[in-house]
This record gives sequence, C-alpha cells and structure tokens, in this order.
Amino acid sequence: MTKKVKSAELVSEFVAAFRCPICKSSMRVVDFKSLICSKNHTFDFSKQGYVNLMTHPSNSHYKKELFEARHKIIMESNLYTSMHETITKVIKEYMDVSLKPFMVVDLGCGEGSHLQRILDECMIPAMTVVGLDISKEGIAMAAKRYDNQIWLVGDLAKSPLADQSFHVVLNILSPSNYKEFKRILVEDGLVIKVVPRPNYLKELREVLFDNDEKKVYKNDQIVSLFKKHLHLLDVFHLCYTKNLNKAELTNLVQMTPLAWSADKARIDAFINRDSAEITVDLDILVGVNKE
Repeated sequence: MTKKVKSAELVSEFVAAFRCPICKSSMRVVDFKSLICSKNHTFDFSKQGYVNLMTHPSNSHYKKELFEARHKIIMESNLYTSMHETITKVIKEYMDVSLKPFMVVDLGCGEGSHLQRILDECMIPAMTVVGLDISKEGIAMAAKRYDNQIWLVGDLAKSPLADQSFHVVLNILSPSNYKEFKRILVEDGLVIKVVPRPNYLKELREVLFDNDEKKVYKNDQIVSLFKKHLHLLDVFHLCYTKNLNKAELTNLVQMTPLAWSADKARIDAFINRDSAEITVDLDILVGVNKE
C-alpha cells in the first residue's frame, strides 16, 4: 500500500475532525486521493502522504536544512527527553486516555519529531495524532519519516480542523492562536504549551549576541496571555544542562532562528568545539478549555 493510500485511509477514518479551510464545510475522502468539501473545494493527498490545505502561498522562512538539523537534535540526542516525558505525564494525568479515539494535535509541529517522540512515550493505543504546520518542507519531511500519523500543511489562522474535535492541543516553542485552540478543543480539553525561560540555550545566545535583550529571553507576556484565555492548571519548570558533541552543536545552530542574524565568525566559534554544556530552560503551561 502506498503512503498516499495509507494516509487517505487514515484521514477517512477521522474525517469528521476536519473542515474546509476555505468555506468551513465538512469534508470527505474521495477515491483515496483527495479531500473534498461539500462545496467541492478539493485538496489532493501527496505521494508522501500529507495533505496541503493552505489557501495561499506560505512565506515560511524555515527551510529543509533547519528541519533536518532539528530532527537530528530531537531524535538522536536526549536534549528534549525530559520535556517529552513531562508532556506525556501531563496527558495521562489530566485526560481520560481510554477515549476512542483520543485525538491530539500538534499545532506548529515542524518536521514532526517532537510529536513522534511524545507519541512513542505515551503508548496510548487509541491515541490519534495530527501534525499541522504552515511549512510544506517540514510536513513533507514528517510524512516521509513517520507513518500512522496525519500530516497537514495548513494555516492556523484558517484552520482546517473542525469544532470540538480534539482532546489535547500541543503548542511547542511555536506561536499561539487561542481563539482557534478553544474552537477545536472539546470542552475541558487541554492545551499544553511549551515556552522558553530566560536561560534557554543561554550558551548559544551569549556567543552570538552582544545585545543583552537578545541574550535573555523573557516569557512574561506569553504566560499572561495564556492565563487570559485558558484556566491555568499547572506549570512545570524544566531547567537542566546536557553535553552536546561537535556534530550536535552544529545541528543546534542550524535548527534555531537565533543564528539567522548572527555573525558567521561567532557561529564558527560556537561550533568549532569538541563539546559544550547546553542549558534547556522551559515552562510547560497546562491549561484547560473552560468558558
């Protein structure tokens, strides 16, 4: 069975969770090759198995090299293992994971590696996961690598997801749209949002920037906005260091937009080391969808 047909079969099983991003009407899978709404807006499955539901060209600056580096850091190092374990614990503690289906969506999933690691960690049989990102490059990579998930190219502002269709929204180091989060979540559904704390990747920031504002990340406004839109259930602070080797340091630089505006000499100075301690400093915000 081709990836295209396999993906079409999976989407057809959960097609009620999707809506047309153009007219917001319901959708159906036709001939295992297209997702078509009741007004005949048509979106084809790619040979890699994802569906492009964008209504306009993407202006994403995230390129294939960034996603490749991100994949290697997430899947081949243990830099984010504690985050994946904490998110898994939250899902199991706050949600009834015996629900069938148990629907989880990662909004801003990139190349899908965080979502895959969390899926592997959870080991919940009825858990169906959807990854959505505006970057076609990222989603194509996710669909190529990870089977049994639904991968969508889409704009969160014109979401192809149906009302009250998901039990958990993941939003990992990515922008938020709380109006959409609340619309697609079931009542009492969870939003799990990961945001950087001041010391996140501080070793990289200190080498790349002279500007003190760029050296220290502040998340106060993001946390306040989260509390404004959702009932805050819990906050998990993760702060630890991991030793990365030279190859991992190169991947770290390539995966982060921090390096986009940095001087090449500074980047070279950072990656031309045999190893370095890197700080992960994150808040995991857990909120519930209550009016």
